[in-house]
Amino acid sequence: MLFLGICPDGRVLGHVCAGDHPIAQAFWAITGLTHTGVFLDLSHLATGQGDAKSNLISTLKSIHAKGWIPSQKLGRNGRPAPYRAQNGGGYTLEAELGVSPNGYSEPDFLGWEIKQFGVTDFVNYRAKSPVTLMTPEPTGGVYREEGVEAFMRKFGYADKSGKEDRINFGGIYKIGRDFHADTGLVLAVSGFNAETRKIEDMDGVLYLSDREDQIAASWSFRGMLAHWNRKHARAAYVPSLKRSPPPEYSYGPKVELFEGTDFLLFLSAVANGDVYYDPAVKMEKVNTAHPALKRRSQFRVRHDRLHGLYVAGEVVVLT
Repeated sequence: MLFLGICPDGRVLGHVCAGDHPIAQAFWAITGLTHTGVFLDLSHLATGQGDAKSNLISTLKSIHAKGWIPSQKLGRNGRPAPYRAQNGGGYTLEAELGVSPNGYSEPDFLGWEIKQFGVTDFVNYRAKSPVTLMTPEPTGGVYREEGVEAFMRKFGYADKSGKEDRINFGGIYKIGRDFHADTGLVLAVSGFNAETRKIEDMDGVLYLSDREDQIAASWSFRGMLAHWNRKHARAAYVPSLKRSPPPEYSYGPKVELFEGTDFLLFLSAVANGDVYYDPAVKMEKVNTAHPALKRRSQFRVRHDRLHGLYVAGEVVVLT
């Protein structure tokens, strides 16, 4: 039996014992273990936090019981501060969970990725917008090789609301759709067989290309695989209501918990059009020596298509 442990500094330690060793026998006596990929997760034993799933449900139940919570965001000092912007639902939930906002590709809470989504009411649970699954920066193409500014000048378009000196790059890009009218780009995948649902080339990529087959941006399977499996092995989707002024959020009595995924499920969802690329990149002060860039490359899915990305899912009632 092989045990693996990850140290805070990134080192990985291993221990091997025979199947009849006392350590192995003690392992088989443990109940309630969850899978992360092909591994059984023992992290809650080391931290003394108990069963991670039960802890998560208990914490979300407490947050639901609070009712309306003022919009907030954890600062670098670990303390919540009022937050007035429109996207406070996720930050407020993170603050209640004690999770600091960061750009790391790691789960949020006890090994669970936490996703908040706005709804119109807690009866029908109809999501008001798609779910953003991940926001990986391109690893190839013009975007990477020539830089974001060059990418924007080649494929961006003037701001449609009339804001001067600004270029945007947006739109919906799905497998099977024609070239985008504003950018001239189309989304495609190389190295994945959609019929057999197998990766045929580990050097494969998702990519945006123009009509001359120039690669505008690409994402390697290797990078996306590591990100997806690490961050989405277990995910909780929490509905929220908003009211203002001042902005406040309430979190629903039912949450969706999904467990078990792999990158093939993600690629299959991309190939059939369920998961799509929906960027929000902008460049301001275009005609100056120092343009201001805001990057956001996001892959999204309709909430009602989430089930196709996981092996198992359930709705948990918190009340």
